[in-house]
Amino acid sequence: MTRERLYLFDTTLRDGAQTTGIDFSVEEKRRIAAVLDDLGVDYVEGGFPGANATDTRLFENPPTLETARLTAFGMVKRAGRSVSNDSGFQAVMAAKSPAICLVAKAWDYHVRVALGISNDENLAAIAQSVEAIVASGREAMIDCEHFFDGYKGNAAYALAVARTAYDAGARWVVLCDTNGGTLPHEFEHIIADVTKVVPGSHLGIHTHNDTENAVANSLMAVRAGVRQIQGTLNGIGERCGNANLTSIIPTLLLKSEFADRFDTGVTPARLRHLTHASRILDEILNRNPDRHAPYVGESAFATKAGIHASAILKDPQTYEHVAPESVGNRRRLLVSKQGGKSSILAAMEKLGIAVDHDEAVLARVLDEVKSREAAGYSYEAAEASFELLARRMLGEVPRYFSVDSFRVMVERRHNAQGDLVTVAEAIVKVSIDGADEPIWSVGEGNGPVNALDRALRKDLGRFQKHIENVELVDYKVRILTGGTEAVTRVLVESLDTVTGERWFTVGVSPNIIDASFEALLDAINYKLMKDAARVVEQAVGRAV
Repeated sequence: MTRERLYLFDTTLRDGAQTTGIDFSVEEKRRIAAVLDDLGVDYVEGGFPGANATDTRLFENPPTLETARLTAFGMVKRAGRSVSNDSGFQAVMAAKSPAICLVAKAWDYHVRVALGISNDENLAAIAQSVEAIVASGREAMIDCEHFFDGYKGNAAYALAVARTAYDAGARWVVLCDTNGGTLPHEFEHIIADVTKVVPGSHLGIHTHNDTENAVANSLMAVRAGVRQIQGTLNGIGERCGNANLTSIIPTLLLKSEFADRFDTGVTPARLRHLTHASRILDEILNRNPDRHAPYVGESAFATKAGIHASAILKDPQTYEHVAPESVGNRRRLLVSKQGGKSSILAAMEKLGIAVDHDEAVLARVLDEVKSREAAGYSYEAAEASFELLARRMLGEVPRYFSVDSFRVMVERRHNAQGDLVTVAEAIVKVSIDGADEPIWSVGEGNGPVNALDRALRKDLGRFQKHIENVELVDYKVRILTGGTEAVTRVLVESLDTVTGERWFTVGVSPNIIDASFEALLDAINYKLMKDAARVVEQAVGRAV
């Protein structure tokens, strides 16, 4: 049987940006768009050009996507104005994107109260807006806002909105459960009615999670005929969030009811990057991943010791509905010593660290990781620090340099223009292995960490050439315990500007400067290790 095509529309960068506490930068949007493109979604909705500076800049210089179509979001033109005389509409039309998605009112109550226009004026605005997009050679979509509430209030008008958009040339007519209050059993008969005026091959679904049914509603909509699913990575979004594509995508690929009937742009190989994509978003947002998230959560395939763990060791299918590797996750037997060693072995093999299943080595590394995690370290998002830790324990990391001491001073003073400014200065004393004398370096920055970073990387002797292209591109702090004496975890992202390689390192301390400096040291040592920097023979094997 020939499978039908399902299309995945991601709105993390637009609807997800409405999440409380989230404010994406242009560069963060670019990075997330690349992650989504690699995953295989069909559309990436970048934002609302003209509504804010960030989104306008993104569409002025759009990211290059291999498979996904960058989509601009906007509103249909205002009633009483032509498409050419509506500045908001023209700002969206000016966006450099192959697709445009416009929101339109589908509830006559909103047309009357929110817009203050007649039902016919609303339909005319929708038709003219879609026709303008089609005439420009772009793909047109209409988000029918509050469609399900509108259908319940005035079914004939909600259907007229959908039909008007389709007749005007919209590729997708998206039915939105904007308030998130519609339940799964209601979707089937409502969508069945819509398919009488718009073919299912042109229908999309956009659900919110206010009743914890966004994923279920999206899947029910597919069963009822829609062929585009909108959602966000990790389910972020306004109020309680949007439909979680991180749950929907593996369900479509791994559950036979959908896998046997439909194809998506996400291949099984791409699906194995799902957990990584989920974690990248959480790191960008500087928040803890949801341990209990389906498919990608740290606990999604975790089992404590007992009959469950015993059964899993015999055959994982006894207590796993899908293979964790299929979504890029891993099995965790939380108490079982064998399970712990297996996780460490898998992580080391992934990094190319040969241990030949040496039980003693695995036990040592596992004990060290457990000890450090108890102190606040987390290596899930800091693979560079984990690789350094493991290789150091195996004696594979030379001592390139050591920091004998450092000092940081922060001073608030008036500059030459009379402005009150805060300046940080750091002094670092570094001993280079094989060098006769230590090197003193001074660095200034807009904060103590920035000053330390500049001082440390100012002069590393013969190793300097290896770090000249290294930049600190992200710095995140997480408070692990309460109070001003709290333990702090710092995650640093570094970039090689020549190769484009990025790596993450972690530091933990009650002192935020110590934690930051530890992460910075790991970042530099990792780069030197990867470059196989030459050291004096007697330094090989010594711990940093």
